[in-house]
Amino acid sequence: MLTEYIHAAMQKAQYEILPEGEGYFGRISDLQGVWANADTLEACRKELQEVLEEWIIIGLKMGTPIPVMDGIELNVQKEAA
Repeated sequence: MLTEYIHAAMQKAQYEILPEGEGYFGRISDLQGVWANADTLEACRKELQEVLEEWIIIGLKMGTPIPVMDGIELNVQKEAA
């Protein structure tokens, strides 16, 4: 399920060429704070995926709601007492 979520999120990534040959900028606009920049497009994609993975882990650890992505739910559902 985690792999599918990451794949779905990366499909929504948007990339821009930075001015003056400064490299590339990538972001996943549905996920606040998930962005990266690097010298090449491939390096930017790799960095963005690493940022996404860390963002998911921190969010789950802190109990921060993770947005549903293409119907994939990562939030831990607490059972009623």
